[in-house]
Amino acid sequence: DHRDLHSFPTRRSSDLWGQSFHFANKFAGETFNESITRHEYYLAARLGIQPSDSVLDCGCGIGGPLRNLGRFTGASITGVTLNQYQVDRGNGLCAKAGLAPRCKLVKADFHKLPFPDNSFDHVYSIEACCHSPDRADVYREIYRVLKPGGCFVSYEWCLTKKHRDGDAQHLLSKKLIEEGDGLPDMMSTTHCDDSLVKVGFQVVETRDAALDPNPGGEAWYVILTPSFFNLFRLQFTAIGTFFINVFMTCLEALRLAPAGSGKVREMLRQGQLGLVMGGEMGTFTPMYYIHAKKA
Repeated sequence: DHRDLHSFPTRRSSDLWGQSFHFANKFAGETFNESITRHEYYLAARLGIQPSDSVLDCGCGIGGPLRNLGRFTGASITGVTLNQYQVDRGNGLCAKAGLAPRCKLVKADFHKLPFPDNSFDHVYSIEACCHSPDRADVYREIYRVLKPGGCFVSYEWCLTKKHRDGDAQHLLSKKLIEEGDGLPDMMSTTHCDDSLVKVGFQVVETRDAALDPNPGGEAWYVILTPSFFNLFRLQFTAIGTFFINVFMTCLEALRLAPAGSGKVREMLRQGQLGLVMGGEMGTFTPMYYIHAKKA
């Protein structure tokens, strides 16, 4: 059920990953957080968002990017997510940041957006539409609520042209990502392109931003690889994984963590392994950039 799938990753990311669960190539000299912020600001720049604009964040989680772009652009931004926990926490964070009510979250299904036709000047989505089993259905709703002349930009989780269904390693990576991150059958970059045209969009640009030049920087998946010299990446080492599993088992035994927390942790770890595999092989990208316009 897409209702559960597209709310799951961003909910657990609120505790494990900060205020979003997103990826970006890291430029030389950047921190991880700086790379993510730059990645988000790029979308705002391409849309040309003005302070007077009304913008929709489609699949916003707890709204980390929504608040970043709200501060950066001064625009009114509405985020939609299916998860009431995310709505409540996100709106609390908007109020704390002094952005409410200009920036707000509402509970809604992005297949059935509760807004009239031609409501928004622009729409963006960051690594969220992959939680839908029907990409064209989501794009159709986005097209409907966009004003004529408005644009939609997104970073999409996709299989690249390097993916081969006959390759066991490619299929394993796909399976681990889907199961570990609660996704339906992942789509190809070509499928995204075709879906945009199918619902009436004019395609301005599409490309795999993971392949953009990045001399001296790090690929998006490096943050998920084991390292004894990075506090976050320490958890992905064999020793880190062992101690975290023991810790989670103890918390469950003491009833300080919900039953099954350890199993969820292991599921996420399998997703992490699949993401690294797909990134290293070039068969998966979390940042297929699409830019489309409503005539």
